[in-house]
Amino acid sequence: MVFTGSTGGGGQEGSGGFTPTTDWSPPACWYEPKWTPDEFAAEFRERWDIPHASGVGEAYQLSQDHYINGEPYKDFNKKEAGKGIWWDSVRDESRAEAGDPAAFACDTKTFWVENGEAPEVENAVTPRILAELAYARIKVPDTAVSLAPGGATKVNLPTWAWLDKAKFDAVSVTASLDVGGVNIQATTTATPVSLTLEPGTPDAETYPASGECAIGTDGTIGEPYAKGKADQTPSCGLKYLRSSGDGTFDLQATITWEIAWTGSGGAGGDLPDGTFGNAQAVTVQEIQSINR
Repeated sequence: MVFTGSTGGGGQEGSGGFTPTTDWSPPACWYEPKWTPDEFAAEFRERWDIPHASGVGEAYQLSQDHYINGEPYKDFNKKEAGKGIWWDSVRDESRAEAGDPAAFACDTKTFWVENGEAPEVENAVTPRILAELAYARIKVPDTAVSLAPGGATKVNLPTWAWLDKAKFDAVSVTASLDVGGVNIQATTTATPVSLTLEPGTPDAETYPASGECAIGTDGTIGEPYAKGKADQTPSCGLKYLRSSGDGTFDLQATITWEIAWTGSGGAGGDLPDGTFGNAQAVTVQEIQSINR
């Protein structure tokens, strides 16, 4: 299986994966075509090249019966070479290392699939499964929000917020599989749709009041501050009602990405939205009055 696109390689610094907005998650394990009969025979012998201690010998005999002695397969299906391929489970190694039980849920034995047939096994790879695996590998830019005024902002002074349109554009990852007569692919695309601002203190107001700045018709999120706008209310921004004292407030900026996919055979659809954000320190100062 090969992944190409916005996977974080190729010098994509400062990027990260997003979190689904629902309790759904991409597959932690799946099944895919892996071996010809000869390759599986070699894999089988390597797999069982261990001392047959108590209990292991019985399991070894059962596996021999299953794949060699005709119960139901005979000699690793070598007489069927070229007519199909052996499928086996694959784990998402990062989730397996983290101890995620879902990574160990694909416990169906290695099975044979005839060319052109689709296995009736849950999580057997399909264009949709590829799209979901691509979802897990999309990397999006850090959510660094431009703020004006720059530097320290002032109490009760509206602060304008916006995102760099050139940086926050749609990103995609393509997953493809071409093994043993199975040639499928899927492309998953993430498109930014909104920016949510959380000031880092309850003593603040956001623009709009919900804190969610929608993407404009021209693809922008927020509006850059320009001279002459000091008396205007920003379409996207915030206003702090007290100073940060000797410290800073952690402004959390989170982008919501809308996810869609297309795949082999005209397949396609939507996947759960994803979010990705980070905090940036904001210094808020009192406006200094002039005593005459």
